Amino acid sequence: MFMSKNAIPADFVRSEHEQPGITTFHGPVPEVPLINLGDPDCDRVVREMARASEEWGIFQVVNHGIPVELINKLQKVGKEFFELPQEEKEEYAIKPGSESLEGYGTRLQKDLEGKKAWVDFFFHNIWPPSRVNYSVWPRNPPSYRAVNEEYAKKMMGVVDKVLGNLSLGLGLEERVLKDAVGGDGLEYLLKINYYPPCPRPDLALGVVAHTDMSAVTILVPNDVSGLQVFKDDVWFNVKYIPNALIVHIGDQLEVLSNGKFKSVLHRTTVNKEKARMSWPVFCSPPGELVLGPLPQLTNDENPPKFKTKKYKDYQYCKLNKLPQ
Repeated sequence: MFMSKNAIPADFVRSEHEQPGITTFHGPVPEVPLINLGDPDCDRVVREMARASEEWGIFQVVNHGIPVELINKLQKVGKEFFELPQEEKEEYAIKPGSESLEGYGTRLQKDLEGKKAWVDFFFHNIWPPSRVNYSVWPRNPPSYRAVNEEYAKKMMGVVDKVLGNLSLGLGLEERVLKDAVGGDGLEYLLKINYYPPCPRPDLALGVVAHTDMSAVTILVPNDVSGLQVFKDDVWFNVKYIPNALIVHIGDQLEVLSNGKFKSVLHRTTVNKEKARMSWPVFCSPPGELVLGPLPQLTNDENPPKFKTKKYKDYQYCKLNKLPQ
């Protein structure tokens, strides 16, 4: 798939309106809000998180409760998997025509211009236990399963904090948003993104511009920057902060909040010298769950801005680029 020197295959070259070399803003850029989840002033955390979700749709959190050593282990076992021989990774390949997203692959969804993204990825469910299929999890490295199970348990605490604070930020009781997205049935899908070094990072993208269809996405990056956010009509780089988690507001929280919280438009650039990796966990409702604007947040002056529908129908439309 990848070529040497300064050439890349034509199907990886984005059109000019997408090329990061042309479209990335290089002036002074605002920094994505950073929130300290360990702040004893709980009201301040609620205010800061709500404001970030309204104005940005993205923020970073520190003192989140996931030990640094565990994050390091998560990164180590993921990196070791992607460094395996190609034929070993292919054993986990997503089956053509499969309904499931789980497994190893290089192409996720239709690109309207027929272009490819400069990325390999691996998807697998990590929670709840009823959704976990260990047969698609990497068997190599041997510690992969134990590390990811531990990470899933710790991630649940972070998600509960984030959804609880956001619920309070909307003037609702703490459990409302969590219950609205499935309560303890909320599904956690881990994706590992692996962006190999690219000879022409000015022309290619790792992941094209999109919003996440999840309720919320919580991401661990490595130290190679590449996440870009679209705000105030420009694309700019998100600063890497060691040991911080990046939180994306997804489409379902935008729907539930009736547009008050913004689902963040973001994309990924690639690096000439180094491989970039990231570990997003997409926290999504069960497929049969029906979601729409919360009735507590709508009235005659503020009517519902979104349709109410099953999450699986929303997902189908999104993946197939159909109107919602």
